[in-house]
Amino acid sequence: MNFDLEQNKRLSEIEDIIKKYLPEEKGYYKTVIEALNYSLTAGGKRLRPMLMQETYRMFGADEDEILHSFMVAIEMIHTYSLVHDDLPAMDNDEYRRGKKTTHKVYGEAMAILAGDGLLNGAYELASAAFDLVDESSADILSKYKKIIAASKVLSSKAGIHGMIGGQVIDIESEGRLLTKDRINMMYRLKTSALMEASMMIGAVLAGANEEEINIIENIARDIGLAFQIRDDILDVTASYELLGKPINSDSKNDKTTYLAIMDIEKAKEEVEIITDRAMKAYQTLAYNNEYLEMLIVKLINREK
Repeated sequence: MNFDLEQNKRLSEIEDIIKKYLPEEKGYYKTVIEALNYSLTAGGKRLRPMLMQETYRMFGADEDEILHSFMVAIEMIHTYSLVHDDLPAMDNDEYRRGKKTTHKVYGEAMAILAGDGLLNGAYELASAAFDLVDESSADILSKYKKIIAASKVLSSKAGIHGMIGGQVIDIESEGRLLTKDRINMMYRLKTSALMEASMMIGAVLAGANEEEINIIENIARDIGLAFQIRDDILDVTASYELLGKPINSDSKNDKTTYLAIMDIEKAKEEVEIITDRAMKAYQTLAYNNEYLEMLIVKLINREK
């Protein structure tokens, strides 16, 4: 399999799906919609909807609009978190994905509202998924239950016991030397939570059983942890041209990362250990997806 070719094909497909769900820029409040769309179409890896889609495909289900609505919902939540994370009260970043951050283009107030709009838009899509179920379908109750379960995962992993909780630990940790356990918890919530949501929702909507969903959750947790440690490494070794955002931002913001408690080589070893654990868990599943396996490895060993 030519990974780059397959990745580009999937990225193009996901971009087309996202475009279908963009709100129309009209009305007295169209500025916030413009800011929302600016944020959502700024590019990126589209990692979370891709993980959701590939997990769903791994379990062999027929793809439908319900899956697509949740794919866009998870990307909306991820994007809202970035818009708010870039604000002066948080990381105060000027660039994201090689473009001016939303608050630099539209102002702080509109960026906050655009982030709010993205978060609410995600839950609107999840709720609207019920309207996509064929009421004459023999398995209508099963489909409703899947949407309810997927919505529960989406909201919990993005909430105070998920991504928001991780952000809180991050903010309160500035200027402090953290233990490895506290950093791991921060990463598990801040980064892994939405990856867990992505893969779990893909499994839930595809009809996976409870044991399989639990395995998927653990795999995604480790993927997120390894991904974030790799991000720490890139923050000091990569360039702005590669990343499309400022480098050394963690040290400038006085944040504790893995490189504050160990050297780069040791951090790389941690990535290898966590990756190996995730792949061993993956191999316990009775299903496989060659592209998903390659994607996981590529993401964790990425250079940008």
